[in-house]
Formats: sequence, structure tokens, C-alpha cells
Amino acid sequence: MKKLIFLLMTILTTPAIFGQLQGTNVLNEPPDISQDFESFKNTFYLADELTSFDPQTGKGTIKYLRHNLATRQAFNNMLSKLIPAEANEFPTTEYAASPELPFTISFVSDRTIRIQTCSGPKFREEEPSLMLIGGQAPDARNLWKYSKTAEGHRYTGPHGSVLITEKPWHVYIYDTNGKLLTGTLHLDDVKGTYTPVTPFSFIRRADDYSRSFDAAFSMSPEEKIFGCGESFTQFNKRGQKVIFWTDDANGVQNETMYKPIPFYMSSRGYGVFMHHSSPITADFGKYYNAANSMMIGDDEADLFVFIGEPKDILDAYTDLTGKPELPPLWSFGFWMSRITYFSEQEGRAVAENLRKNKIPSDVIHFDTGWFDVDWRNNYEFSADRFENPKQMISDMKAQGFNVCLWQLPYFTPKNTLFPEIIEKGLAVKDKKGNIPYEDAVLDFSNPETVSWYQAKIASLLEMGVGVIKVDFGEAAPASGLYHSGKTGFYEHNLYPLRYNKAVAEITKKVTGNTIIWARSTWAGSQRYPLHWGGDAATTNTAMASTLRAGLSIGLSGFSFWSHDVGGFTTKSPEDVYRRWTPFGMLTSHVRSHGEPPTEPWEYSKEFLNGFRKADNMRYELMPYIYSEAKYATEHGLPMLRALFVEFPNDPGSWLIDDQYLFGSSMLVAPLFENMEERNVYLPPGTWIDYQTNKVYEGGWHTIKAGEIPIVVLIKDGTVIPTIKLAQSTNDMDWSKINLKVYKEEAGTAIGKIFLPGADQIKEVEVTRSGNNLKITKAPFENETTFKIKN
Repeated sequence: MKKLIFLLMTILTTPAIFGQLQGTNVLNEPPDISQDFESFKNTFYLADELTSFDPQTGKGTIKYLRHNLATRQAFNNMLSKLIPAEANEFPTTEYAASPELPFTISFVSDRTIRIQTCSGPKFREEEPSLMLIGGQAPDARNLWKYSKTAEGHRYTGPHGSVLITEKPWHVYIYDTNGKLLTGTLHLDDVKGTYTPVTPFSFIRRADDYSRSFDAAFSMSPEEKIFGCGESFTQFNKRGQKVIFWTDDANGVQNETMYKPIPFYMSSRGYGVFMHHSSPITADFGKYYNAANSMMIGDDEADLFVFIGEPKDILDAYTDLTGKPELPPLWSFGFWMSRITYFSEQEGRAVAENLRKNKIPSDVIHFDTGWFDVDWRNNYEFSADRFENPKQMISDMKAQGFNVCLWQLPYFTPKNTLFPEIIEKGLAVKDKKGNIPYEDAVLDFSNPETVSWYQAKIASLLEMGVGVIKVDFGEAAPASGLYHSGKTGFYEHNLYPLRYNKAVAEITKKVTGNTIIWARSTWAGSQRYPLHWGGDAATTNTAMASTLRAGLSIGLSGFSFWSHDVGGFTTKSPEDVYRRWTPFGMLTSHVRSHGEPPTEPWEYSKEFLNGFRKADNMRYELMPYIYSEAKYATEHGLPMLRALFVEFPNDPGSWLIDDQYLFGSSMLVAPLFENMEERNVYLPPGTWIDYQTNKVYEGGWHTIKAGEIPIVVLIKDGTVIPTIKLAQSTNDMDWSKINLKVYKEEAGTAIGKIFLPGADQIKEVEVTRSGNNLKITKAPFENETTFKIKN
């Protein structure tokens, strides 16, 4: 049961003093809004009844009953309890004790319901949302049929229904079979427990009269929760409290996130997008296991609920918030990097060694050291160490390499651009009109800042640079005042989205490609691929945590994601690097990066040979990777895919967090310890080992890794398209595609084919009859030829 909370703990994160945190709090520490819902100082307003409603518009009003937290002592145990409260305003004639406030239900698609509630009047005009495609949600009310019921109002759509009861007020969501998926919690729903549970409500803070919602919904006994962005904690979020606040996590094994996304999906058959940029704390049954409390810093609750299986939910969510464009083919090649190459000479040597050692590669990345002073970002190559950067970039492109350059949006006082940024008012300001940090932080809510910044980036892209590393972005001042007119309370989480957008759009304009290499995100950032997983330790546990994070962000609408192969923080132990390499090679994008050495020739000859084999495997799989990538962009699916996305009716698939599907047909189980075999769970059906051709049926198996230290199996009935090995994607011959056929019994095997420059994915079919394989459907017949090569 809740204990009496010290008042000090409840005031630290309220908007009244947000950004001026004291005590144990430090700069940019993620604020836990849930503390405000435990404060005895604040007033609670519990949603009680629907007092008016227009079924045609979906608009109505909800009456909220005023409550306070009070103490209750029981046998030397101090508890808290919500009790009805009288109005405390003066004059008493001017203010409502039980306010009736706006409620709206609308329909965005045949699967998507929008629930909106307000805690007070809205005088600021509705603005286009940066998180939504086109700035606003579409209207699909015509797809839902209304009927009056004894309890209230029902809307029925192709994939489910919504029941709104009047007294007590509820919004219940059902699937087509009438199964209750979830519903709002009323005080009556939690009277059968001694645990004091807060129902759907909002608070009014005593500190500053600001208000925040607790959108409390029901949870079922076996329900599991997934998503929430690139989360490094346990895969299933049921029983966890998640704080949505972008943070430099300084690793991949703690609670904070570079990439929080206020979206999750449930094993029950629904997903929820919390359409807010304010701090959010979601308690997924941690405090009370039957309650999902979405505590939103905002003074309104704006929730999109999606009905369906995981694929349906991801498709609907990304229809609303955006699907990515397909990144260029070269981006799917291997990226070679370390922190950092300091000179043209070093960069050219890396290019030479990649080709000499026959390590297929398409990108060379220059990290923090290409400026005059390491880390001092001014968008200019050091004249002392880069004699002719434009020529270097041109020469590397001729060798099949694109160049990637690091930068960040923070400018130290010694940076040559600092005075200009201050003079032109391009940085985030504090309450006095100064800057809140020692660094000037670019204010991307200011169109003039975006134009200035994009001109700097454009000059590099016009020089021939292929892609910009969009590093940092998690520390936008929480107490800052932004050009948008909002404080960091609302702009902090939006900052990565604005940052990603600015770089992606200028890159598209100059190069024709929508591609970045970014660390921080918010909802909608998936439109601007791609993102990587931050600063992992060089350990087995960091490798495993990295996979969980990749699975989670894939369930948050991101098709493309990568990570630092081998880890970042120290020199990677050879054994860890050896096993991490094929995991990286079977991710949507792959980069070796971190403290030196990262180059495979800097390790043993055995390691170099193993690295080459894993890299060769990826490059030979490029037609499969490219085709699956295109498919992912069209359906909002992740390339690195949780098993239950493809097997939602298999209970076992919902329990696995150390394996994944790479695309739709390739099951991957990395080795997280120094061993040559591991336990592998296979969903129902027949699976064939990619390296050994051994055949397995669904269920648990102990499987030895092949020559490449990873377990990879192909779903029976699959055609995997491959291509002749080349040292860069630029040298690949797409006119000749080899087909690896995985079909044990007679029948047809199918594969996806998407060629560079094509406008759609097509299917190739191979039919087995006895021991004979025959191509029975061959697309792109004027552009390529297919050959079976098992």
C-alpha cells in the first residue's frame, strides 16, 4: 500500500519549478510525473459521469468529482486514501466544485480510435502536430456505425467496437468477437481492493495551479506490454514504470532512454499512442497490477488506440505518425568507424586496408576529430590534417565508399560559431533572455535557426558527403524558453524530432536521399531513418541489452536501427567482438564503432577471417535485405522483428527476447556467451539451418552455431535471393540473382524481390517436385535472370 510521501519528493518535478530542480536531482534527470499523483498538496479530480454527448460529433462533457489525499492509520501503518473534498476557492459562487469538462471520441481509421479529455478551457488555437503526418489526424468516422445502448453509446467498426457508458463514465474497447481489450477505470472499479488506486483523473497542483492527467485503464491477468521506444530494461514492460523523457543514457543497461517513444502495444490486441511531448510516466501495473496508469504532464489527455494484431497495430500507428522512405542501397553496406579518425591520411589508410583485406564496405565515418579541435564542431575540416577533403571524398566515392561526418547541435563558448549563434538569437534562451547552459543549444523551433543550420550541413553534402551523424539531442534545456512560445516542459522531447527532421530534409534536398545516422528520437522520428543504439559497454550483458532495445524500438514504429558492433566504451574483447559481429551483420544497418581499435585487421588473423566471412554473408544476402527493407517501409514493420509479430497466435513467441526475425523469414539467435551452441525457440513449423541445412521443427532445441558464430534458420517455404559477392554495393551485378530455396516437401517456396530503381516489390516462386526445383515465377524478366543455387 502507498505510504505517506514526503512532500519534498512531490515538488521536485512540478512545472512551477521545472528546470530548477534541487536536492538529489541533477541536470536533465528524467522527471517522474507520477510523484505529483502522490502529493497530499494537490487536488484530485476523478472522472465520474458523462453529462452531455453528441453522437454525431463525438463531443461531450465529463463531470469530475473533487478529492484530496488523506492519511489513514491502521495498526501503526500510515496509508493514503482519496476522499471527497469540498470546494476551496473564493468567491464560492465563481468556481465549480465538480467541473464539467470536454471529452471527445473520434475515429482516425478502421482500426484507430482517438480519445481526448481536457482539464480546463483551451484558449490557444490548435496547432499542427509535428508528430502526425500532415500535422493532424484524418477523419474516418464514416467507417464506424453508431447505436444507442441502455448504458450509453456504442460505435462499431470493421475490427472492433467502443462502448461509452454514461454513469459511471467509461470508455470500453472490444475486438470483433466482443472480447474486452481495455477500458477506463472509474473509482467504482477499484473499490474491491484495500490498495488505494487512482482512477481516470487529473490533478491540480498547489504549487502553480497547473494540471496533469492520469489516464488510467484496465489490464488483464496475462496481458503483456511491449514498445515504449529503445528501452534497455526487460522486454515485457508489464510490472514496470517507464519514464518518457529523452536522455543521454550513457550506456544501454539502465532505465533511461535516448529514444523514448510514447507508444506501446499489448498482447491483448491493442496499442496506444500517447500524443504528447510533455514528460510522461506510465505505470504498467507496477504499483497495482490491474491498472495501467498513463500519467501525462500535459493538461489534457490525447490518446490514439489501435485494434488488431501486432502487424495491424504497427501499420496503423505508422500511417498516423509516418513511415520511413527507403534509405539508399549503399547505406545497407558495412560502415567502418572508430572514435576517431583524425586526418585524411588515416581515412585513406582505412579505405585502403578495407579493400586490401577484402572486407566489403560502403561507408567510412569520421567521428569527432575532423575539426581543428576534437569535439569542437564548426562544420570545417581541419586545414592542417585534411589537405583536400573534397578530393578525399571524391576519391573514396570512386573506391565505393560514402563518407559520414559527425556533428552535434551544442556549441561551446570557444567554438568559432558561438558568437554568431548568440548574436542572431539562434539558441534556446532562459527566463532572463540569456542562455541556460554554458553551451549554446540550437533552437530548432525557430525557422531562422533551421535555415542557418541547414546551410552549414548543405555545404558538407555539396562537397560530396553522403550522410551526417546526428549525435546527441537529448539535453534540450528543460527550463528553456523556445521560439515556439513553449518551455522545455513541452519542447524537450520534441527536440530530437525537430533535429532529425532538419538534417533529413536538407540531406534529401541536396543528395536525393532521406538518410541520417541519429541517436535521439521522439514519436515521428521513424520518418527520418536511420538511428543507432548509443554507447554500449563491450560486454555480453550489453550485447543482450542492445538486442532487447532493438526489439523494443522495432515495436515502436521504427523499421531501421543499428548499434555499435562490439560495443563502444572500451576496446572490445576479441571474443565479444567475434560474436557481436554476425549479430550486427544481420541487423538492418551495420557499423563497427567505438574506442580503438575497431578495425578487424587490428585483431588476430583468425578474427579477421571470421569478420570477413560474416561480412561476406551480409553482402551476399543484399537482395534479401534490400527487398525486406522495402517491404518494411510499406507496412511499418521493423527489420529486426520480435517473433510474435510474425507469430501472434503462438504463446511461446511472446516470451522470447534474445532472438529475432531478420525480415520475415530469417530467424537469428546470437551467441551472448563464449560458447558454440545455445537454446533456441522455434515458432510452429519447419525451420532449416542457414549454415548447416539441418532441419528442425517448432519448439525448443539446442543448436550449434555454424562456421559463422551465430544461429540462423530459415522458415520452410522461403526463397532467399542472394547476389555474387562484391566489395561494395556499387559493384554488385543485379542482373544475376541466385536463389537459395528452403522447401522440404513438395510445393511452392516464395521470396520477395526488389531491385534498385524499381517501383514495387515482386515475388519469385520456386516449385519442388521430388528432388527437382523449378522456377515457376520470375519477375523483372527484362532486367535480371534467376538461378537456383542451393
